[in-house]
Amino acid sequence: MEAISLEKQVPMPRLRTVYNYPYEAMEVGDSFTVPIADRARVLNANYRAWKGLGIKLQAKTIGDVVRTWRVL
Repeated sequence: MEAISLEKQVPMPRLRTVYNYPYEAMEVGDSFTVPIADRARVLNANYRAWKGLGIKLQAKTIGDVVRTWRVL
């Protein structure tokens, strides 16, 4: 059996994250809407974008749509 060599300081490749919503193109004050049926999906995506991109988002249900704003 071959000895396993230990390697240090090898950077881990960055995970490729694809967002279904335009988070990366948004500037502070920009917003988008999705149908109310997708409320849970967009709230989950907002959380993942906050953690992954470091942006702050605010969502509000208005009638039959959910609007998401970038606030930071």
